Order: sequence, then C-alpha cells, then structure tokens
Amino acid sequence: MVRIDGLAASAAGLMMAALPSPRAIAAEQRPVVVELFTSQGCSTCPQAEDVINDFARNRKDLLPLAFHVDYWNRQGWTDPFSSPEATERQRVYASRATDPTLFTPQMIIDGASAVVGSDPQAIDQAIDAASDDVVTAASVSVKTGPGGLVVAVGPGTGRADIVLIGYDRSHTTAVGRGENTGRTLTELNVVRSVQNIGEWTGAAQSIRRPAPAGQLVAVLLAAPDGRIIGAAAPHH
Repeated sequence: MVRIDGLAASAAGLMMAALPSPRAIAAEQRPVVVELFTSQGCSTCPQAEDVINDFARNRKDLLPLAFHVDYWNRQGWTDPFSSPEATERQRVYASRATDPTLFTPQMIIDGASAVVGSDPQAIDQAIDAASDDVVTAASVSVKTGPGGLVVAVGPGTGRADIVLIGYDRSHTTAVGRGENTGRTLTELNVVRSVQNIGEWTGAAQSIRRPAPAGQLVAVLLAAPDGRIIGAAAPHH
C-alpha cells in the first residue's frame, strides 16, 4: 500500500460495487482491458509493472495499458511518461468506488473492478471474473495509414464514449531520484495519450482522426458506468 500526501487505499476501496452485465449482442472476441495506474517514483510500482510486462508479452487475451499518473512527481522524481490525463482517468474511476482515494499501483480490470496492482491473487481473480463475463456491445476496429486513422464501431444496443489511446511498446529508464533511485525500469505498453473522440449510441459509425501520440493505438468503448464494452488494439 502506498501513501501520497495522506491518500491511501482502504480495504473497502479495493473492489468497486458489483455491476450488472448487459446482454452482449456481438459474439466477437475482444481482449479484457487491464489498466495499471503507476509511477516511476513509487517503490512498489515496479512489481506491478512486471505483471503488466508479462501480460504484454504473453497474454493475447488481455490488453494491458500502463497509465503513468503525475501526482508522484512532487516526491523527488518526475516520471517522463506521466500526464494529467492519466491521473484524471484514475480520478474518474475512483469517483465511482466505495472509497474514492487515489493510490499506486492500482489495476482496473475491464473498467469494472479495482485491485492493488502488486497483489497477484487479486489480479488473477479479477481477470478470471472479467474473462467469464466479457461484454461486447459492438464491434470495434481501427485502421492506421499515412493520413491518420479510421475508427469504426458497429451497430448494437447501448451507449458509450469512444476512447482513443496512444501507447508505446517499451521504454527503459534509469531513475535518478526518488524512491526508485538507482533502478533501471523497463516498462511496456506505456500510455502516451488519452482522448474521447465521440459517443456511440447504438448506430454504426466511422470516425477519422490524426494518429495520437504513441507508437501504437487502442480504442475502447466505455459505458457510462465505466465498464469496457468494446475494445480493439490492432498490434497488441
């Protein structure tokens, strides 16, 4: 458990309230989305990042994404991959939890459950539960080209924000200050940009956008309650 200016995760905040699953109307298989909120300034985060790295290398059934928050930057080391957008995404998830505190490392599994990112048993249980109850409300695809990219969302039932994420495959950083002073961290699937590019309300649609910051892209459908109900990442 990590404390940041009095912010701490309590046992009550480790799991979000159970959410009912809407009836999936598309049988298309999609990866379970695993979001890690982390920082290079956090001494317990490298253990969670090792888990994400393993998922990125070996689990094609998962889409692991590492969001580097910025609230650790005042603790002695500025994480070069941190962003206010990553922190805001975690804040939105926290606002839906029983205990709306921010902590690292935290994993959000398919937008529905929150676990400590250094707790392998809790992570495995949350992923198993999500895998047994994957919801795909509509098909999602993204094609990249010299003119940018095209995001296509198929027809279905429901409502969701269309979230475009740019991420880098891998970075290695020698940490010079803070809790990880002297460590060299290798981090995979590092998120570089997050943006909502539209709203899906059941009708098929196609959206053209410039390529976001990051080497690779992912597109998520995020329901109003935060659950992921569609996902695509062409090169994950």
